[in-house]
Amino acid sequence: MTNKWGSALSYKLFYAPGSAAMGTRVMLEEIGVSYELVHTTVAMDQPRSPEHLALNPNGWVPVLLYGGQSMYECAAITVFLGDRYPESGLAPAVEAPERGLFLQTLVYFSSSIQNAFQLSYYPDRFADTREEEGSAQRRGNRRLRETWRVADAQIGNGEWVLGDRFSAADIYLFMLTTWLDPSRGHPSVDEFPNVARIAGEVGQRPSVRRVYGG
Repeated sequence: MTNKWGSALSYKLFYAPGSAAMGTRVMLEEIGVSYELVHTTVAMDQPRSPEHLALNPNGWVPVLLYGGQSMYECAAITVFLGDRYPESGLAPAVEAPERGLFLQTLVYFSSSIQNAFQLSYYPDRFADTREEEGSAQRRGNRRLRETWRVADAQIGNGEWVLGDRFSAADIYLFMLTTWLDPSRGHPSVDEFPNVARIAGEVGQRPSVRRVYGG
């Protein structure tokens, strides 16, 4: 099968609903390449397949397979796909003025905002005892508010994360907003009007509606 870029290359994506693999899947939909989902889980009490663990010993998703190779970490995959398909416009070229902001934002999303989500959803990973897990979770919730404020301020009056151009950073931002759950003590996305505005726009894209069922 040939995709719209004239390549016969296809992908396999280790995938679980609600995970960061959904953001990678949106990227594949936006680019228009063929792919196959390999369904797995993010539940801590359920085992991963030997194939999954051989590709990512952490047992996390996404894991992307392509041309006999594989990689994991959502931000890395995002850069890889954007650069592999420059015609998609999802990533600024290496020499583009927005390239630095693009990379900075993806790393901030993955290392700061996602880390805060980890604290909130998996406090046992950050506490020595069960009694201390509540403290770790509360810190994660405060950190979510802190990090989202930084992202909101960075966007400012820009139409998109990178200003006047849509990019994979907007897809990544949307994915992260879907994890906000005020019932767990998270801030509401409405506290960050610039983030909420972009997330609302991204949520209307056909690729996102296909993946998230909106």
